[in-house]
Amino acid sequence: MCNTKFQGRTNMAYRSLPKRARRHLRGAPFGPMPVKSVFLDRDGVINRGIGDGYVTSWKEFEFLPGAKDALARLCASGLRPFIVTNQRGVARGRLSQAELDDIHRHMLAELGQANVRINGIYVCVHDEGECPCRKPQTGLFLRAQEEFPDIEFASSVVIGDSLSDMEAGTRLGCWTILITQAVQPDIVLGEARRRGIVVDRVAESLWDAAVRHLLPLPRPT
Repeated sequence: MCNTKFQGRTNMAYRSLPKRARRHLRGAPFGPMPVKSVFLDRDGVINRGIGDGYVTSWKEFEFLPGAKDALARLCASGLRPFIVTNQRGVARGRLSQAELDDIHRHMLAELGQANVRINGIYVCVHDEGECPCRKPQTGLFLRAQEEFPDIEFASSVVIGDSLSDMEAGTRLGCWTILITQAVQPDIVLGEARRRGIVVDRVAESLWDAAVRHLLPLPRPT
């Protein structure tokens, strides 16, 4: 199965982006992207990651601040969220497929209470080099497109906190947003530049990504 402080930080990251990414931005590191589908990594984007470990039960699962509200606003605006996540803890024996499914059942139930509808969860449970679906490979995204044929990657965005997410988005021709709350942006952006990986935008959190990069700008009053 397969604020002012932040504005300065954003501009610094924007100047570090590859030329291709800057062309996508058209001179503005914020404002709504022209997308319809939103592919989300899970750990570090929706819920708090556990360092180098794995979330192995619902008791260990903790929604990040603002994540549920961000997803609710994305859904209300007509965008379609999908979750695309690597979970090799299954391959390494840290949790079973049934335990992973239980985490996702509880997650979807709590999100549903917040008026969030996740269109699909696509999971790779394999270790590196064992499959074509583990990000940065694109198998999970292609599976989503098979189930939702109207998905167009050029009008989709990949949101994640790792280069594997950004690389998958680059391969597919998607827009990309790097979540920086748990990473060092300068290091990650520098490596992305070295490897030719496109990072279109940066955001401190999923809430920040939604408000600054995906939702319509508020009209003047």
